[in-house]
Amino acid sequence: MWRLRRAAVACEVCQSLVKHSSGMKGSLPLQKLHLVSRSIYHSHHPTLKLQRPQLRTSFQQFSSLTNLPLRKLKFSPIKYGYQPRRNFWPARLATRLLKLRYLILGSAVGGGYTAKKTFDQWKDMIPDLSEYKWIVPDIVWEIDEYIDFGHKLVSEVIGASDLLLLLGSPGETAFRATDHGSESDKHFRKGLLGELILLQQQIQEHEEEARRAAGQYSTSYAQQKRKVSDKEKIDQLQEELLHTQLKYQRILERLEKENKELRKLVLQKDDKGIHHRKLKKSLIDMYSEVLDVLSDYDASYNTQDHLPRVVVVGDQSAGKTSVLEMIAQARIFPRGSGEMMTRSPVKVTLSEGPHHVALFKDSSREFDLTKEEDLAALRHEIELRMRKNVKEGCTVSPETISLNVKGPGLQRMVLVDLPGVINTVTSGMAPDTKETIFSISKAYMQNPNAIILCIQDGSVDAERSIVTDLVSQMDPHGRRTIFVLTKVDLAEKNVASPSRIQQIIEGKLFPMKALGYFAVVTGKGNSSESIEAIREYEEEFFQNSKLLKTSMLKAHQVTTRNLSLAVSDCFWKMVRESVEQQADSFKATRFNLETEWKNNYPRLRELDRNELFEKAKNEILDEVISLSQVTPKHWEEILQQSLWERVSTHVIENIYLPAAQTMNSGTFNTTVDIKLKQWTDKQLPNKAVEVAWETLQEEFSRFMTEPKGKEHDDIFDKLKEAVKEESIKRHKWNDFAEDSLRVIQHNALEDRSISDKQQWDAAIYFMEEALQARLKDTENAIENMVGPDWKKRWLYWKNRTQEQCVHNETKNELEKMLKCNEEHPAYLASDEITTVRKNLESRGVEVDPSLIKDTWHQVYRRHFLKTALNHCNLCRRGFYYYQRHFVDSELECNDVVLFWRIQRMLAITANTLRQQLTNTEVRRLEKNVKEVLEDFAEDSEKKVKLLTGKRVQLAEDLKKVREIQEKLDAFIEALHQEK
Repeated sequence: MWRLRRAAVACEVCQSLVKHSSGMKGSLPLQKLHLVSRSIYHSHHPTLKLQRPQLRTSFQQFSSLTNLPLRKLKFSPIKYGYQPRRNFWPARLATRLLKLRYLILGSAVGGGYTAKKTFDQWKDMIPDLSEYKWIVPDIVWEIDEYIDFGHKLVSEVIGASDLLLLLGSPGETAFRATDHGSESDKHFRKGLLGELILLQQQIQEHEEEARRAAGQYSTSYAQQKRKVSDKEKIDQLQEELLHTQLKYQRILERLEKENKELRKLVLQKDDKGIHHRKLKKSLIDMYSEVLDVLSDYDASYNTQDHLPRVVVVGDQSAGKTSVLEMIAQARIFPRGSGEMMTRSPVKVTLSEGPHHVALFKDSSREFDLTKEEDLAALRHEIELRMRKNVKEGCTVSPETISLNVKGPGLQRMVLVDLPGVINTVTSGMAPDTKETIFSISKAYMQNPNAIILCIQDGSVDAERSIVTDLVSQMDPHGRRTIFVLTKVDLAEKNVASPSRIQQIIEGKLFPMKALGYFAVVTGKGNSSESIEAIREYEEEFFQNSKLLKTSMLKAHQVTTRNLSLAVSDCFWKMVRESVEQQADSFKATRFNLETEWKNNYPRLRELDRNELFEKAKNEILDEVISLSQVTPKHWEEILQQSLWERVSTHVIENIYLPAAQTMNSGTFNTTVDIKLKQWTDKQLPNKAVEVAWETLQEEFSRFMTEPKGKEHDDIFDKLKEAVKEESIKRHKWNDFAEDSLRVIQHNALEDRSISDKQQWDAAIYFMEEALQARLKDTENAIENMVGPDWKKRWLYWKNRTQEQCVHNETKNELEKMLKCNEEHPAYLASDEITTVRKNLESRGVEVDPSLIKDTWHQVYRRHFLKTALNHCNLCRRGFYYYQRHFVDSELECNDVVLFWRIQRMLAITANTLRQQLTNTEVRRLEKNVKEVLEDFAEDSEKKVKLLTGKRVQLAEDLKKVREIQEKLDAFIEALHQEK
């Protein structure tokens, strides 16, 4: 009604101005009036369709997004019901003189025209975005449709006020997100929406001028009020307030979602190299690297805890993990029904990226968080790492699992999810589980720069909480604590007095103090719920919650989104305040370590464990290469000597001695040929390969262990020994070598033709050495059997044992028998054994027949070897008879031919093995050494075990401190640039 009266008065004013205006030759039609004048004075005109503005309240309103009071609208007081005095000549005279009507109408027409022209120019400058309409937020197109400079101008002026409220106004807020949108988003708002707001403000100014002019002609107005009770009015205003807040919430969320997609598209283009520019690391990634390096440098966390991170603590099953997943926007943690799932701290670094992925610090695999199978694999991997960290007999572990989560729109921060605080140790837990969880929580919370995110279950009685007392002990003044009440949906249903929830959020129920209090809902308790479903359920709950409608909770205190913004803001504020102080402390630590190194090792370079390993690696590879520089002669000599030492016993005992006991040369040669063939087919090639492999090992060990003079560094000894053992263990000789070697050895042993006297003499010399070595061994065995002789007994005061005396008497009796028959066969007959035993019994010596046989074996062996050596001396001049095949000669030297065949086989085998060593096996061994070194290089624990000492540890600490200081300086520089 008041609008109709106002319009009527305005119409009369205009008609009066038109009727009594001077300088105009006709009446001014209604259509010629400016749009603003028409909209104000002629609301009853049929061509004008005004929209009724929304009801504005006079009390302060709160937004869940900006936490700022909404803007108040003040209407200009206009009096209605005044009838102008048409015959008042002073007014007519003033109107003609001042031409007031021209000023009013001209300003209105000019302002509208200017606004229209400005808008057209701005619109012409914008390129055609029809193909990219999906990128630009829908609100822009809605604004473009609503701005109509024809019939709907005045109604959208009020809409401009709503737009101003959406963008927010200057003011102080409790929490302000640091990473709230990118630079492109800010320019977008300042450029596009800012220009629209400027146009709307200009139109408002013209409207206000027209209203003030019309107010000079208005005298009074009649205002009618609806008679409603105060309670109904308050309810209505609260309902409108809530709807307005929700409206702006949805609009801003839509803007942020579209902006998130746009940022994701830009980041994807950067990843594909469209802009061909090197992307710098984000601040949070740089900060996370500093924490990781600190974690490796100081396993006790005494140094790392001086830097901020968000520590998530709470009672078991209070919803800590669910809150963290809502902030990370993915179900990344293993879940269980009532059982302890978080068994070790999990450090989660949130950063922005084009794809929603997660990866561990020590792994290159990326888990796609948009795929359910990758999410399941990630949860399984986290559970496996937790169980691996927990030692036997324990339930929880202080070892930290480092996880990076990237995705578009994530708030940048570092959070640590700790095991839930328990009150009672149940069956299956270690007895010290409760104390261990308390110690881990205190170790993280006692950091003066750590932000404590205290999680409280809202569905249970507050008096049952344990974590609040623990947090109040660590942060009694609440300067770095944020309190979060979870499961508010269950709390609203179960709690008889809703004011109790209000007391918790206002910090009046607990003695604990905090920077801020938040209420969140993390789903309906179903582990299969997605993050989007949980977020929709949370928004729907708070839209219909009586806690908000009755103002028990404020809009900025609810939803995990507002919590994430607040935590991120506090985190970066704490980082800026403490990081420079931490950098200064590391500068002092670096100076102390450098001074200690100069005092203890002035002439040595500061080589850390990795650099020392590389130096040792080069030395080992050089030593392996030295194997290829060994001369062929040296290889063959070593191989021939080692092979003969390995097979000499078999040749003497199983081939030569049995054949030599035959009666004629034909039988000797036949026996030798049979036994040599059997030996070659079954044992000889394998023995040769074993000897070659052992020889290669010995030479490799000799090069690895022999000192290098002044350049030798004993710090590498353990590493070289480990590399040698592992390389030898991995090396396997070529299986085909035995087959080819068997053929070569068989052909060599088949040859009986000695070509010259030199070879004959070499064979005799070889035979003499072999027999003398066996004779020496036999004499030592006899000496051990019979004890020391009379000379040693008198000079060294040694005596024989009773058994040695018996052996000595038996030996003397057997030697008498051999003197009587020097051509006695190798075995004693039974009657001969009886004779020897009776002879000994007659002298009072009781002997066993087996003792007589054992003594005879050694006595006859010595006798045979001495006879063979005498025969060998006779064969020195037997080469001439050999060439004549010993015709018309009593001398037979078939044993010399046997040893020549053995010697030639050894030489050919050594040559063959040498070729295989130098051409194949040395290279394969070098390859194995390289593989072992590469494996050791990737095994940090192995390097720590093999490279030890004060010098190594001091260089390692110095390197870590320098790396930390450099990363901190780079982070501080980037932090200042962002400001």
